[in-house]
Amino acid sequence: MSTQQYGITEYPDANEVMAQLKTLTKQPLRRIKRDRMQTFLGYFETKCAKSKALIEEAKQIIPGGVQHNLAFNYPFPLAIEQARGAYMWDIDGNQYIDFLQAGGPTVLGSNYAPVREKVFELLQDCGPVTGLFHEYELKLAQLIQRYMPSIEMFRMLGSGTESVMAAIRAARAFTHKKKVIKVGGAYHGWSDQMVYGLHIPGTGRREATGIPRAASAHTQEVFPNDLDALRRLLMFNRVRGGTAAVIVEPVGPESGTRPAPFDYNRHVRELCDEFGALLIFDEVVTGFRLGMGGAQGYFNVKPDLTIFGKCVTGGYPMAGGVGGRRDIIMRFAAGIGGTGERAYIGGTLSANPISCVAGYHALLEMERTNAPVIAGRAGDRLTQGLRQIIEKYRLPFVAFNQGSICHLETSGVMLLDMKNPIKLLREMKPRKHMLEEMGAAYMAQGLITLAGSRMYTSLADTDDVIDEALNRFEIVLSSVEGVK
Repeated sequence: MSTQQYGITEYPDANEVMAQLKTLTKQPLRRIKRDRMQTFLGYFETKCAKSKALIEEAKQIIPGGVQHNLAFNYPFPLAIEQARGAYMWDIDGNQYIDFLQAGGPTVLGSNYAPVREKVFELLQDCGPVTGLFHEYELKLAQLIQRYMPSIEMFRMLGSGTESVMAAIRAARAFTHKKKVIKVGGAYHGWSDQMVYGLHIPGTGRREATGIPRAASAHTQEVFPNDLDALRRLLMFNRVRGGTAAVIVEPVGPESGTRPAPFDYNRHVRELCDEFGALLIFDEVVTGFRLGMGGAQGYFNVKPDLTIFGKCVTGGYPMAGGVGGRRDIIMRFAAGIGGTGERAYIGGTLSANPISCVAGYHALLEMERTNAPVIAGRAGDRLTQGLRQIIEKYRLPFVAFNQGSICHLETSGVMLLDMKNPIKLLREMKPRKHMLEEMGAAYMAQGLITLAGSRMYTSLADTDDVIDEALNRFEIVLSSVEGVK
């Protein structure tokens, strides 16, 4: 596939971006002025009363008041009632520009009507689940294979977390090796073996409360973009039985928050081949968002296994799967079809009719409308506008994007690591709180982001939507300490 079919017009210079991010973390925090922050917080008290009351009630029966991490927001979560295109509306009737897009899968925009209509048609005839085979399981798998030639076989599952678990299990069954290497800071779901080095490189089991040490005994991490460290670890593992797999987010940890150099994945592929390890691409976010060929098509690197998540169903539930080489995927074929030692996986609701029909038609619509490219252009416009605002007010903040995956780093909390543990311990909490405040200020201006630092653009983000969003971002960024 040609680069014209991808949503990245110019890949960011990873070294330059990382230099800017390191400069950001060396500077004192530039918070929102206290009087302005109180005004922003006042929005939630005066305009979001129904959300607040509902969350307070929910806290009595739901831990924290919400069921998943994306919904946690400062000062309290909002209860959303409608989502459509580029917008969401909360239970109080407030409208927001939606740069969360359900965490990334809705490249077409939220609640895209042509896909919704296909789901309605299916429900009238089949219902949501039968427990038996449906033709759209095959049609979706064939479509994914057409977009990504590395997918010789595809097994659908219920989430990205499940898909990572299955891929690692298959890799170990296929190679007869145990060690799995990940990049520190990357998120590959919340299974016992992958709650290791989460968010912040070098932290190992810091988040592993309730997880026995044996569960992650064979999980290892290397610092982002450090190919020499990866080579050393692969060499070390070779004398201890070898490495089953190396798993990466191809644009870098946390959806490219620490961007990987353009040639990084090619070098990782070469190292995996040299040391007999499988290469796993986690394309939960990048799969179909960067282009119909995913990150592997954009970088022209062929992984052995590919992890799919949210985007494989266009945002509908039970979204996940593993694709890759036939000889590996057959390790967890259903029933008696497996070859050799069979890695056990399950999932009663995996590949249910709703998920498959939604995914099939969402992908076709993305191809027909050129959604990844249009969303990428919107990401370019948003990022360029944010850079102009940053320059206008002489702020130390950093804006960059990988197509429709956009980053606005203001506190730098995600850029701390264990290479400087004293700084990490001293600054993590205040930098995290600053990010929470930034997210709240954006929301008070009608902007929904992911944790105040990441945004996903979509087909629905017209120039007018982006320009209006930039006006709202400027209100917040012009309220930062030190701006006159």
